[in-house]
Amino acid sequence: MTSRLFLVRHGPTHAKTMVGWSDLPADLSDTAALSRLETALPPEALVVSSDLIRAVETATAVQGNRQRLPHMPALREIHFGDWELRSWKEIDAEDPSRIRAYWETPGDTTPPGGESWNEVCARVNDAIDSLLATHAGRDLVVVGHFGQILTQIQRAAGLSAEAAFSHRIDNLSVSELFYGPEGWRSGALNQLI
Repeated sequence: MTSRLFLVRHGPTHAKTMVGWSDLPADLSDTAALSRLETALPPEALVVSSDLIRAVETATAVQGNRQRLPHMPALREIHFGDWELRSWKEIDAEDPSRIRAYWETPGDTTPPGGESWNEVCARVNDAIDSLLATHAGRDLVVVGHFGQILTQIQRAAGLSAEAAFSHRIDNLSVSELFYGPEGWRSGALNQLI
């Protein structure tokens, strides 16, 4: 049985800083885009989101008549620790080698008090694996975040972290992945409907 994952990025926060675990709301004023997205998603899919309000509210906006699963904290965005709600410029002035290593060669580099890219991947992979095991063969709409979506694109396409980070993931976009007996594969990514 093959499961299809529809990874939806939450609506915009308009923040110009690194927003990870801060619970900022999404701007969901583009009701036409939300309606198109809701219509394009499979009608029998299950809907799940991270527990951060921007993902929860976006999931509610595109849920329609689909069954909703409990929010999953493990689907949160990257935990930026001391970098949270700070700009690249501010952090680059304080710790240029660490911030450049974090984004340019993602892996084990960790923001102070935060998590490395490898830790984000492990956390999100475990959550997605749990969903796939519990709901084998079902379509899943997973509403989440930039980093969380990239972890699954990296895994499905067999990419390096650097290659995964080269993907653009727009707000209210959907990326389609497949998981079945033959393993992972990716479909259309970053679709704006």
